[in-house]
Amino acid sequence: MIDTHAHLDSQDAAADLERARAAGVERVITVSTTVAGAEVALRLAHALEGVHASLGIHPHHAADAEAERLGELRELLVDPRAVAVGETGLDYAREHAPRREQRRLFDAQLALADELGLPVVIHAREADDDTLAALAPFAGLVVLHCFSSPALLPAALERGWYVSFAGNLTYPSAVALRDAARLVPSERLLAETDSPYLAPQPRRGERNEPSYVLHTLALLAELRGADARELGAQIDLNATAVFSL
Repeated sequence: MIDTHAHLDSQDAAADLERARAAGVERVITVSTTVAGAEVALRLAHALEGVHASLGIHPHHAADAEAERLGELRELLVDPRAVAVGETGLDYAREHAPRREQRRLFDAQLALADELGLPVVIHAREADDDTLAALAPFAGLVVLHCFSSPALLPAALERGWYVSFAGNLTYPSAVALRDAARLVPSERLLAETDSPYLAPQPRRGERNEPSYVLHTLALLAELRGADARELGAQIDLNATAVFSL
């Protein structure tokens, strides 16, 4: 099993990975939201077995100096342990940056992904229409991280995007997400923790960690009438394909 999205730079990575391996989670994609975080993510990916890195600048930073560091980000993305661009995207829920600046930064990172032949890991919050508009000309592989926008599902199904579910799938109020999880083709399904955030319902209130992805996997299997072990193996194969692991 793999955790396709964790922020190991904000955790005790070695200890968390030891618990993850004991639980059967053997691989983790650690994800950055700043250039400094990308440097840490790469160091972890080189130092820790089973770790790869996805490198990007979060839309929250679209109006600050971080957004001017795309050249540095590009240099880091050519590292062989870097497997994706992101997380990048649009966040209109919190509006930490003006929408115009968010879109500029998003488009620039999509261009990097296109240039380098890497998939993109998308953060989309209350920005469905603009997310779809930005992705319309993008022909590369797309991962909808921490999927929380059912309105994006038709486009995802039509275009063969990967859909990744996190611990919020397990929350009692997440009825629409559970409906969506039943519809994603098995070969386009991913699972993640987004740790240290969004601990799944059985661990809610705790700091999340990669081993907890198994709670999300268990619910995905239940929703789809699948065997959890077999579904975990399929998700691992999917991650291998999209991230060229």
